[in-house]
Amino acid sequence: MSLQDTVLMQLRDLILSGQFEPGQRLAEQQLAERLGASRTPVRAALVTLEQEGLVEANETGKYLVRQFTAQEVIDAISVRGHLEGMAARLVAEHGVSRQLQGQLQTVLDEGDRLLADNPLTIESYAAYSVMNDRFHALILDACGNRALQRAVALNDKLPFAPASAMLPMQGTLAMDRDWMLYAHRQHHMLFDALRRGESARAQSLAMEHTEVAQMNMRMALERRAESEQVLPGIRLVVG
Repeated sequence: MSLQDTVLMQLRDLILSGQFEPGQRLAEQQLAERLGASRTPVRAALVTLEQEGLVEANETGKYLVRQFTAQEVIDAISVRGHLEGMAARLVAEHGVSRQLQGQLQTVLDEGDRLLADNPLTIESYAAYSVMNDRFHALILDACGNRALQRAVALNDKLPFAPASAMLPMQGTLAMDRDWMLYAHRQHHMLFDALRRGESARAQSLAMEHTEVAQMNMRMALERRAESEQVLPGIRLVVG
């Protein structure tokens, strides 16, 4: 990985982890000192982050951390649903290989095992998040459409848009387990549609699946004080 890519990744992570306040100016020299780099890769990273939508330039050309509305985040999750729906349709149309079936089944079995914990633990919640991300990635990787994959990758750079953006709330794990069980049943239904080659059903299920993520985001915003303790980056979202 080049120095420029490293600086970009580090700066993106700092923003998404809530290290900067919404609207805060990102001064090149201060960032360079913090990241142990020169201003050149920092400047390039800021340009890329503006293109991704995480920062914005004001009228004087200074870069600021962007603030997002709740609706913008919900819209990004919805876009992911449409893109993943297309990916699921393509996989169903092409046919699911034995290797992919085995990989998806292994992931689903892991989810079943984790959700058998009752009450749910914060450790099993975190492991389920990894499993969930793996399930979505397997389908996207198998669709064979690079333009679609790039579109998902770009959309996933927005706060809380990726499938991995799950928010563990230790005080409400019982409630969280209920919606996770529902979401995992959707995983099983989607897998069934893929195996059967039911492309329209697979697309519909993948799109419907992101409604759970949208609900999760709304719940996190309603419990903002608790959410910020777990994921400070949620301060980027207002409303």
